[in-house]
Amino acid sequence: MPDIGKKAPALGGTTGDGSTLKLADLKGQWVVLYFYPKDSTPGCTNEAKDFRDLYPKFRKRHAEIVGVSRDSMKSHANFAARQELPFPLVSDPDETWCRAFDVIHEKVLYGKRHMGVVRSTFLIDPDGKLAAEWRGVKVPGHAQAVLDAIPAGK
Repeated sequence: MPDIGKKAPALGGTTGDGSTLKLADLKGQWVVLYFYPKDSTPGCTNEAKDFRDLYPKFRKRHAEIVGVSRDSMKSHANFAARQELPFPLVSDPDETWCRAFDVIHEKVLYGKRHMGVVRSTFLIDPDGKLAAEWRGVKVPGHAQAVLDAIPAGK
């Protein structure tokens, strides 16, 4: 896990539309990298919709949004289409991205313990360095808080 001010990991992955996305290719702009547990669940849907609705404002600040979960490319494609998401969703079934950002932790659901993705967001600056992080995210107001952390353009 990179520390604030350190370079983000050099990761690449496949998105829901089958294309390859590399973090290095996004250098020169802000990157909002958000990790979420599962496509089409209530909290994850609300989070994606919040980022979608603010997407034009993120773009005005030269920021790209990238969602990451362990779901399949097909699941991501369906989720993105249903929610009209204008940003890519990276499929991370082998947990490479999740482990690089240390978002896999023990969780309890209905009294049962399991390893799962802890909702987290990372802001990467145009130089590829980690600028901010939010862990254990609560969805309401989160997308706006991330937008507010990005300096307004010239």
